[in-house]
Amino acid sequence: MTQNKLMFIKGILFLFTVLITTATKAQEVQWLSWEEATQLAQSDAAPKKIFIDVYTDWCGWCKKMDKDTFQNEEVATYMTANFYMVKLDGEGKEPIEYNGKTYSYVPSGRRGYHELAAALMQGKLSYPTVIFLDENLKMLSPVPGYQKPAPFLNIARYFGDDIYKEKDWNSYSGNSK
Repeated sequence: MTQNKLMFIKGILFLFTVLITTATKAQEVQWLSWEEATQLAQSDAAPKKIFIDVYTDWCGWCKKMDKDTFQNEEVATYMTANFYMVKLDGEGKEPIEYNGKTYSYVPSGRRGYHELAAALMQGKLSYPTVIFLDENLKMLSPVPGYQKPAPFLNIARYFGDDIYKEKDWNSYSGNSK
C-alpha cells in the first residue's frame, strides 16, 4: 500500500471516529436558576412547564440520576423541549421568591433545609425528588426517588404532554386495578 493511500485511510478513520463520537454524545440539559425559569414562564409567549430537580450535594442517588437519567439523550431532548429545567439545592442558603412568599434556609439538625424544597416536597425531605409545575407555576406533583431514564420519561410525558388533564396516573401507567 502506498503512503498516500495509508494516509487517506487513516484520515477517513479519524473523521469517522469524530463523527461517531459527536453523534453519540448525549444532549446536555440546560439547567436554569429558579429566577430564570420563573421569569421565562411569565414572559414567554408560549411558556413551558417548570421541572425542578431537588437534590443535595451529599446525595449519591441524586448524582446517579444526573448521570444516568438527565444525561440520557432522549430524556435531555424531551425535557429541554417541554420544560424549563431547574436544579434546587434542598439545603440551599439563598432566599427564593415563589407565589408572593420568600422562602429561606432553616438551620435544623446537622444540615438544615430550604423552606421552598420542603414546601414543594410537601414536608417529605427525600432526595432526589423531582417536582412538576404547570405553566402558571402551580404544583402538578412531586415524584420522590431515583428514576431510570425510561420510567422517568414516562412520568415526564404524563405531565409534559398534558395527559394528566385527561387520565389519572394509574390509567395512564397501566397500574389500574
